[in-house]
Amino acid sequence: MDIGSSHGSALTHWLRTLDADRLQGVLDARPDCAGAPEPSTLDELADRLQRPGSVTRVLPLLPLPCLQAAEALAALGAPAPRAELESLLGADTARLDTALGTLGVHALVWPGPDGVLHMAAALGDAWEAPLGLGPGLEELLSGTTSDELRRIATTLGLAPGARKRERLDAVLAHHRDSDRLRALIDSAPPAARDLLERRLRLERTPIMFGSVTEDPAERWLWERALLVGGRGWSVEPAHVPAEVVRALRGPGWHAPFEPTPPEPPVVSLTASDVENDAAAAAASFTVQAGVLLRECAARPVTALKSGGVGARELARLGKAVGCDEPVVRLVLETAYAAGLLAYEKRALSVTEAYDGWAGQEPADQFAALLRSWWLLGLTPSGSRDDEGKALPAVERTSACASCLAARQGLLTAAAGLPGSHGVRDPADLGPLVAWHRPLAHELPQDTTPFAGLIREAGLLGVLARGALSPFGAALLLGDEGRLHTHARRLLPGADSRVRIGADLTAVVMGAPTGRLAALLDALADRETHGTASIWRFGPSSLRRALDAGRTPAEIRAGLSDAADGPLPQTLTHLISDAARKHGRLRLVTAACVIHSNDTALLAEIAAHRELSRLGLRGIAPGVLLCRTPLPEALGALRAEGYAPVAETEDGAVRLERPEQARAAQPLPRPRQHRRRTAPAAGLALRLLSAPDHEPHPDPVRGVPFRTDTEEILAGYAKALNLTDLRQLAHAIHEHEPITLEYLAASGNRTVRTVSELELDPPLLSAYCHLREDLRVFTLSRIQAVLPT
Repeated sequence: MDIGSSHGSALTHWLRTLDADRLQGVLDARPDCAGAPEPSTLDELADRLQRPGSVTRVLPLLPLPCLQAAEALAALGAPAPRAELESLLGADTARLDTALGTLGVHALVWPGPDGVLHMAAALGDAWEAPLGLGPGLEELLSGTTSDELRRIATTLGLAPGARKRERLDAVLAHHRDSDRLRALIDSAPPAARDLLERRLRLERTPIMFGSVTEDPAERWLWERALLVGGRGWSVEPAHVPAEVVRALRGPGWHAPFEPTPPEPPVVSLTASDVENDAAAAAASFTVQAGVLLRECAARPVTALKSGGVGARELARLGKAVGCDEPVVRLVLETAYAAGLLAYEKRALSVTEAYDGWAGQEPADQFAALLRSWWLLGLTPSGSRDDEGKALPAVERTSACASCLAARQGLLTAAAGLPGSHGVRDPADLGPLVAWHRPLAHELPQDTTPFAGLIREAGLLGVLARGALSPFGAALLLGDEGRLHTHARRLLPGADSRVRIGADLTAVVMGAPTGRLAALLDALADRETHGTASIWRFGPSSLRRALDAGRTPAEIRAGLSDAADGPLPQTLTHLISDAARKHGRLRLVTAACVIHSNDTALLAEIAAHRELSRLGLRGIAPGVLLCRTPLPEALGALRAEGYAPVAETEDGAVRLERPEQARAAQPLPRPRQHRRRTAPAAGLALRLLSAPDHEPHPDPVRGVPFRTDTEEILAGYAKALNLTDLRQLAHAIHEHEPITLEYLAASGNRTVRTVSELELDPPLLSAYCHLREDLRVFTLSRIQAVLPT
């Protein structure tokens, strides 16, 4: 991807005709061009607006009619009269006005003082062959000699003129007159007409190479510039000029233009219908996320050597917490983006931030994960690549702007439905997304358009009953305060009370608090989770708690404080029985030794058939010698129903508390760019009142440097223009992230988002967010920069 710069003087003239409100609209629509360091003149703003990287960033956000109008304008060869664009599209004025207005707000297409439409050069380069027309006649004849142009003009019956430019203009004027061109094609010999149509079907396949052909049909076409190139020893193929292709398509042909979105079947809904379903989905997802992340805290997720979490670990997590793979992927990706998970030593572990998240109310937990989903540069549920191969989860790859566009397009499509209505089938939103964001990314595994993304939105409660929920509306507005308000209103608070039954079950209605969940996970085995979570007490779960150092009194006190009512007698008896058995057998490390005051119990163990493999032998009253190492002996005794404990070298009971592994907190990820509000108005006024050019230019480059850093960078980064130099210098001074287009030593161009920049000419040290490691970049190899 080229993120270089482009000159924009024609755009500068148009920007100066705008009032402050319209210029503010442009700054709001293209926030990366208005970011710090703020442009000081309209020339500098125009330069930023026309950089290919900036144009590429905004293209996925445009709806279908805007892209269709832009492609048609590119096919005409901007600048072009608006009337020609209307004729090519067959569009009425009002509908074309809407598309051109949107393109104008994004400073991609604008009217010139002579009434023609201009286009950002980078936008015109987005299509290799706009509308399938290929290059125009003027481009194809650019290398033709004056004598050849005279011959063509004479054959067409035109006055050739005395100069090359006159001859070229005469030929161009003839071919741009659609009536004269169609008459010429109609007069062609049948063999030539057949060859021309066959050439169109072959697209770019060359007609011939080598010496000039003697085929009369080919010669007839070449002599009249209906076919250009491909003669002599040229390796270039012959081309049919775009003007000829349009003429062959006929006078009634129009370029595609769909100004109105599809209208899917809808059903009537009430606000409460949508809110109830959204709340249920959000609550369920929050509970599932809590359970899955607790599993990650207890046992870090092993990563593949090549990076990411593989299918085996995803299946293990799904089985452990009772979730489908798409839910597991969604939780892992959003939690990783929120900083709750991080990679450390080829394992995905929870970070210290997870502990704070786990202690929050469900509404705040949900809002944090939902906000991460909205800003993700990928579609989390994507599990297959284009070739059908399984994809790991939580891969450290660069962000995909088209995935972000798909998410925005989905919510925009849902927001555009009639009030108090939703689509009958959520899959009907797919064609709407394709209209609102034609360049958005679809998953290869999708059986219907954007099926995976629509399912994600349903799991998160962003869509409910085929309509946009309050959560989705808040995301679309970018209003975090409203998102938290809706989450706290619709999601129940965490439940700090548990109902303990005589059947040794513990039931929490709703999401348990982090403290309650930790208590129950330590004392019981979780059986179900969701709207209600259920745990079951048993000898093994209580032994696990006793092994971790909890006393029977602490267990009873903790449960009594959380229980709705007194503890059932069956549970108190179970606790007492587990405590009575616990520690009656004591193991020490030798290889190892088992000792106990209960000699009858030791005799029973020594005679136990299943334990004979341990190599037990009595060496004294109350002491057994074991040939099996202590960890295996502990496991074997517990498997047969005994409750031994291990001792340390000084005779104390060794506690078996599970380790709370926490990954090192990763460096901050790049800050997401936020839309400007009031500041854009002030910037618009400053730009309109600023002089066209900055005074006192530098004598070498002809541009002024604001800081010493800019001047130092200019001495090494020769590929960067003034705008790039200023933005890179600003990122160094303010310790802000920035995106670099970098030419590697191998010759490959890569795009990296970096932060924590340290300048050490001729090198630049920075933290690379793609590799999640420190990297060193050579300044001379930096080709362009773009705000993150």
